[in-house]
Amino acid sequence: MARLNLVLALVLLACALSVVSANHRARKLFTELEAGQKRMRDLDVEWGQLQLEQSTLAAHVRVATVAREKLGMKPPAPGQIISVDALPGK
Repeated sequence: MARLNLVLALVLLACALSVVSANHRARKLFTELEAGQKRMRDLDVEWGQLQLEQSTLAAHVRVATVAREKLGMKPPAPGQIISVDALPGK
């Protein structure tokens, strides 16, 4: 009877340690999940900001202003414009 009690106590101890280990692992994984979700939200905000910046920089008025001021470009004179017709069916 004493042997059986000892074996059962060892089994109980092993089960208790397994439960503690599983709980620790679950908490650690949950923490990693929350950190990953926060990173995802931060990247989503950054993506939105980058899209807004891109739309601002690519706006026609901005492109025209940069071309005129920084690159010294100007519209061609009417005599310099050549119109090319597309081929039929294309």
